[in-house]
Amino acid sequence: MGENVPVVVGNVQLLGNCSPCSYNWSRPWGAPSSITFAQGNYTVSYTEPLQDNTLQETFDRQYQVNVTIPEGFDVRNSLLAGISQGATVIRHGDNTTTVHWNNTVTFNVRFYDAGHEELLWFFLQFMGILVLVLAVIPWLLSLKKAE
Repeated sequence: MGENVPVVVGNVQLLGNCSPCSYNWSRPWGAPSSITFAQGNYTVSYTEPLQDNTLQETFDRQYQVNVTIPEGFDVRNSLLAGISQGATVIRHGDNTTTVHWNNTVTFNVRFYDAGHEELLWFFLQFMGILVLVLAVIPWLLSLKKAE
């Protein structure tokens, strides 16, 4: 209902002009964990478990966001995927996809695998055959009665 829910992440990395970049990981009692670091221009990288092939996040201020979708998943079919406004989608030669938002406070990306796409096409073909049978056969039978 609009309440912030912290996510559990792993493999947290802070990247910038420092080598390595240091940060402090803290977890106050009863509060979600957080990282703090010196002011500067950084990239924070982390992994997060997914549910239902959907990744979404909301921040307290604007950030540039890049989501890399691995090989075997896709976002190009709008019947199966969903991407929040302002995204740029780049498909790479190694069959990975990068979705980029510039200065956003929230993002949402839903992706799918090849199995979901095959099921969609099977369903659409089945529905097309069903429409053809239910629309054309009665019409042909009505032509036969008219003769």
